Amino acid sequence: MKKITVIASVVLAVLSLGLAGCKKAPAKADNSLEELKGRGVFVLGLDDSFPPLGFRDADNNITGYDIDLAKEVASRLGVEFKAQPIDWSAKEMELTTGKIDCIWNGFTITDEREESLSMTKPYLNNAQVLVVRKNGGIEKLSDAAGKTIGLQKGSSAQDAVESNKDFADSLKNLVFYNDNITALNDLELGGVDAVVMDSVVAAYDISVSNKPLVIVDEVLANEAYGIGFRKTDVKLRDEVQKILEDMEKDGTVASVSNKWFGKNISVIGK
Repeated sequence: MKKITVIASVVLAVLSLGLAGCKKAPAKADNSLEELKGRGVFVLGLDDSFPPLGFRDADNNITGYDIDLAKEVASRLGVEFKAQPIDWSAKEMELTTGKIDCIWNGFTITDEREESLSMTKPYLNNAQVLVVRKNGGIEKLSDAAGKTIGLQKGSSAQDAVESNKDFADSLKNLVFYNDNITALNDLELGGVDAVVMDSVVAAYDISVSNKPLVIVDEVLANEAYGIGFRKTDVKLRDEVQKILEDMEKDGTVASVSNKWFGKNISVIGK
C-alpha cells in the first residue's frame, strides 16, 4: 500500500512539473515610452529618396512632410529627433533589432504588417499607380501587357503587383530598383515602359522635375500610410498617435500639409 502511495506521489509531482512548464511566462512590461524618454532621442527609419515625405534637399539635409511631422512629435515628447536612412527592403529587421524606433516614411498599412507590428491609425491616403511617358501608348492598366515595368524592391508597389495576378502575369518583365527616383529616371530614359509607385510621390516628383511623365488614371491599389513600431512598443505607439491627433486639432498638421501639398490632405482623426 505504501509503495502505491509513493508511486502516486511521484506521478503527481511529475504532472505538476509538466503543468508548471506549460504556464506562459509573464509578459514583459511595456516600458517603450519611458525607455525612449530615458534615451532622449527618437530615431525614425526612412528611405531618404522618397519625396515629398522624406528625402535629401539640395544641401543634403533630410527633409519632407513626414520629417516635419516627426520633428514636432519628438519635440512634444521632450526628446531629440534623428532621421536614420535604412535599406527599405530590410526595414522590419532594422526595427526589430532596435536600430530605429519606428518606420515612418510612406509606410503602407497592410494586414500582414498589423499582425507583426504595432501600427498607428492612417495619417495619409495613397494609391499604387502606373507612371508612364507621355504619348507612350499606355493609357490604362491593360495597356501594360507585354511591357517591362519597374518598381522599388520591397515596396508596397511590389506587393500591389504580386497580389494582382492577372496584371502581373500580363507583364513581360519586372525590373527592381533601390528607390523610386532612380526608377523614374530610367523610365524617362526608356529603360522601362512604366513604373508602379506611390501616387503621392509620383505626383510630387513630376510637378517639381517637369519630367515628360504622366500618371495613369486607373489605380492598381488604394492604401493608407501609417507608422510602424515594434509589436511590444504599444505605449510609444499610442503616445505618438495622441500627439498627432493633438497636432491635427491645433492646426500644426494642416500647416505642414499646406507647405508640402498646397492643401491639407491629412486623414488624422478622420
